[in-house]
Amino acid sequence: MAKKSDVAQRADIAHLNSGLIDFIQASPTPYHAVRSLACELEAAGFQYLDESEPWKLEKKQGYFVIRAGSSIIAFKTGNDDLAANGFRMVGAHTDSPCLKIKPQPEINRYQYGQLGVEVYGGVLLNPWFDRDLSIAGRVDYRERSGKLSHCLINFEKAIAIIPSLAIHLDREANENRSINAQTDVIPVITQLAKDGSIDLKQVLLEHLRSTMKLKAAEKVLAYDLRLYDVQPPALIGMHEEFIAGARLDNLLSCYVGMQSLLLGNDKHASLLVCTDHEEVGSVSAIGAKGPFLESVVERIAEALVSASAESKRHILDKSIMFSVDNAHGIHPNFPGKHDDKHGPLLNSGPVIKINANQRYATSSETSAFFRQLCEVNDVPIQSFVVRNDMGCGSTIGPIVAGELGLKTLDIGVPTFAMHSIREMAGAKDTAYLATALTAFYNR
Repeated sequence: MAKKSDVAQRADIAHLNSGLIDFIQASPTPYHAVRSLACELEAAGFQYLDESEPWKLEKKQGYFVIRAGSSIIAFKTGNDDLAANGFRMVGAHTDSPCLKIKPQPEINRYQYGQLGVEVYGGVLLNPWFDRDLSIAGRVDYRERSGKLSHCLINFEKAIAIIPSLAIHLDREANENRSINAQTDVIPVITQLAKDGSIDLKQVLLEHLRSTMKLKAAEKVLAYDLRLYDVQPPALIGMHEEFIAGARLDNLLSCYVGMQSLLLGNDKHASLLVCTDHEEVGSVSAIGAKGPFLESVVERIAEALVSASAESKRHILDKSIMFSVDNAHGIHPNFPGKHDDKHGPLLNSGPVIKINANQRYATSSETSAFFRQLCEVNDVPIQSFVVRNDMGCGSTIGPIVAGELGLKTLDIGVPTFAMHSIREMAGAKDTAYLATALTAFYNR
């Protein structure tokens, strides 16, 4: 196989990471991430499908379907025998741990306007202090005509901050600091006049009318909003060998999965599955443990091969899924947190994630499949196994494997500071992962 020159490889890596940075910056919430994915898919010729309408699918065509605005499945129908070869699936998730704004969040005290927040997922709370924060998400409102509407909102500029307590008032902060998630992480968003107050829904309504020009908006009824750091992602390091940014877990996998699907050929039936709610267990109508993926797979099978229940089972038996979610890279300051033989390095290739207790769905069969795939395509690979004296996280892999009976592999790029407000990965690893996933779709 002919290898690219070093210059061409660097150009490919730079282009991929530039696109990833733009994607993350445009995607402060799962809703925005799905909208960003859908825009790129439409630009590439993929057609939108409505779940409430009949589907007429054509061979060698791309489609995508969205559920509840924050989960998306994109697929190519391919041109080969679906019953004989099944689906090639890549799964990821659109959500990240964060602070979500409560339904009645207003806190007015000492002439400061604050918003009560709820912790979503396994947030690393310390890095949220003293950051320039903004607000984004979905707003549901009533128009003057009585019609219910919704829109995505993003204030973009920094409008909130969670100030630290000065060390003079907490002398043990560096040795013995704990964080109370109810009382310590309440952001400040404004200073009030004496006896003043804030009304978040009124603030949102004014933003809809003035900034977004939605003049028909009459009343904000509900919202799904979260805080995010306005600092954009960036390439860092002496030679820009790392990428740092919010939500790398798991928007990196969503973006690279989409690019790989677009680069893949039209031979096989290929899916990219990006679902919400992974960070809180995936048990929802739009999560990996819900019916979304199974429903889409069944409708594709029915449209392409008029599959019976038995033939659908046969198709799934021929299928395989790569669950792609970031892995823990060995931290140079904390090497004792890793098994000596299974400490992945940044910029050394994707990681096969293995767990004897089925926290990951990798099997010997799927691991061998991926190792051969990477070997043929000159992609270095690594392995991660958690220490026996530590708990292990999980992914959508075991969930999808258990729900659909799919052969499944858990992989991901190694990462530092997972679940922090700003995570870090290797700049080369995005290209390694893209090469592997594109080869998987093409195999």
